Amino acid sequence: MKAPAFDYARPASLAEVFALMETHGDEARVLAGGQTLLATLNMRLSEPALLIDIGAVDALRGITVTNDTSPGTLRIGALVTHREIEESPLVARHAPLLAMAAPHIAHRAIRNRGTFGGSIAYGDPAAEWPVCLTALDGVVVTTSASGERRIPVADFFIDLYTTALRADELVAACEIPIATAGDAFAFDELARRHGDYAIVGLAVAARFAEGRVERIRLAFLGAGSTPVRAGGAEAALVGCVLDAPSIDRAVAQVKAELDPPGDLVNGDATKRHLASVLARRALESLASRSA
Repeated sequence: MKAPAFDYARPASLAEVFALMETHGDEARVLAGGQTLLATLNMRLSEPALLIDIGAVDALRGITVTNDTSPGTLRIGALVTHREIEESPLVARHAPLLAMAAPHIAHRAIRNRGTFGGSIAYGDPAAEWPVCLTALDGVVVTTSASGERRIPVADFFIDLYTTALRADELVAACEIPIATAGDAFAFDELARRHGDYAIVGLAVAARFAEGRVERIRLAFLGAGSTPVRAGGAEAALVGCVLDAPSIDRAVAQVKAELDPPGDLVNGDATKRHLASVLARRALESLASRSA
């Protein structure tokens, strides 16, 4: 199928973007990298009268480190592409979980065009950036004509493709606490072929103190209508040395608490088992590094 007819605008400033959004309302759609929106247009799942291409708005670009709070924050602009994150020395140093996840996103041609902010705004529970942001306790910065809002990631993803983003807002950036010396990360996912949507995936962010788990986040993709935290498994690990017994307990808790929806290819029991496999792999990897 082909996309329906639509008008096209490419504003150069946020003020122009907001003016167009206010004028056209629900008849307008915002275009960033286009890797999701263009597919929905071609399948006639979306039929806007106007596409607002925000690619020329430089205020939405850039990867920077701020030191307003200790230990500081990594800020990633909404128009930063997957490839830029994959190749950024700042990301590799301060948010290595993102660097680990980037190669799993589709194929290089898509990573060249797709944007970080577009993925967050779309809220796909099978996508890599929402689950990484969840594991990292990030903040989504939104912007509108009335100013900015900072929304903790736990409050941003509400339901399937549903976020706390208001109709008059854009995702401007995301802010992530920068990694410290005691932090360790892991990312993995299982897919039929590289580049396919993952059956299930896992992002882990942990902090160790004197060889014990001080804090840990286990966030799964493909396990629910939003990124899913395994809170029971996290609680079971806090204060523990990552050894075989503690890992066994955590994996058992993952199996007990996750209730992933099945799909046309994989049933819920299969996805639950694969999630537990990823949990064991990730925790064993962290254990070997913390030792």
